[in-house]
Amino acid sequence: MLPREILCLLTLCCVFRASVSVLDEDNDYDLMYVNLDNEIEGPVLGTEEAASCDCQREHTEWDKLFIMLENSQMKENMMLQAMDDLLKVDVQSLRAELSQLTATFAAAVEKVASQIVSQVEQVLAKDGDQAEEAKRLRESEQGKVLEHVLLLSHNVSSRLGRLESAWPRGSEAQDTAPQQEKRGPTGDQLVLNALWKELQQTRAELKASQKWAAQRLLPAGCETAILFPMRSKKIFGSVHPTAGMTLRSFTACIWIKATEALDKTIVFSYGTKFNPYEIQLYLSRDSAVLVVGGDQHRLVVKNVVVPGKWLHLCGAWSSQNGSASLWAKGELAGAASGIADAHVVPDGGILQIGQEKNGCCVGGGFDEALAFSGKLTGFNIWDRVLSGTEIAAQGGEDACGIRGNVVGWGVTEVLTYGGAQYIS
Repeated sequence: MLPREILCLLTLCCVFRASVSVLDEDNDYDLMYVNLDNEIEGPVLGTEEAASCDCQREHTEWDKLFIMLENSQMKENMMLQAMDDLLKVDVQSLRAELSQLTATFAAAVEKVASQIVSQVEQVLAKDGDQAEEAKRLRESEQGKVLEHVLLLSHNVSSRLGRLESAWPRGSEAQDTAPQQEKRGPTGDQLVLNALWKELQQTRAELKASQKWAAQRLLPAGCETAILFPMRSKKIFGSVHPTAGMTLRSFTACIWIKATEALDKTIVFSYGTKFNPYEIQLYLSRDSAVLVVGGDQHRLVVKNVVVPGKWLHLCGAWSSQNGSASLWAKGELAGAASGIADAHVVPDGGILQIGQEKNGCCVGGGFDEALAFSGKLTGFNIWDRVLSGTEIAAQGGEDACGIRGNVVGWGVTEVLTYGGAQYIS
């Protein structure tokens, strides 16, 4: 058994804690207190309460203590329940606010997306209008060129007609010239002199007009060309032949308008991993160079390249006796034999225009100094040597209408890279 003093102290502590926990609530019971004799006392029950008690006896101090403890626990449970209800209300409010925020955000995103789509559609429509406008401008410019040429031709015809009508009088004046030599020029001679000056002026204007039109138009019969705007190791064209490149003879033709020709400016080049220089046609200042089977086998013709002017070049080669020839403007410019005789150009290589493939890797290993700048069109390759008549025909009225059976301009796929682009 514990001593009485210790038991009283424990009882005092329990009563104090229970009293503090219910201090702010409506008290169902009066606070307990401890007297000086360490005895627990409580309120004296009334006579009516005593009479109504089932047990017909007063609660002991321990009964009162347990009742207070149960009451405190009940109130604690009520407080926890109230806090739980409050948290539920806060969570529901937070959920409602989040739902409203989500709906607002979704509406804002939809509005922004709609604005972006509208702006993109406006930009696309604007680009389409600009492309259509550019097309109309090109057509207008071509129309102006034709109108200018037609007007000039009409002027030439009228001037030549006046010259023909004045010619009989000029003939009579020449017959009587000895008798009138001392009298000075007659009226007919003045007319002839004026007509002669007019004819010279007409010829000069016609030459200037032809030069002006040549600078703006493609070769006759060619609807498209590829523009290489500058020298760059990233600008080139990739050609995918319609037939195999196993060749024992060939003819390669192309129209070019070079902006500038350096020591080595590549027009087109075909090579394999084992030999990057199987076939090449390049410019060297004012010269054109044809290479077959390697750089040691080449044919050079000089004084054929003029920067800024269209030039039709053809290179032909046959493994039999290694005969090779270069043609410029439809005429034979140079020929040689013993160039890569008995050689066979293998298939499986890479054919490119405007750059030289060095065999390093796909799309790499290019040199800016070798790049072509300018325009080119009408690129064709045959697996045979064409006749002079066939080559000359490519510079006529239908320059791009004749197509090769290995590479055919307008039929064979030619892809552009790095800024090279098709123009018309």
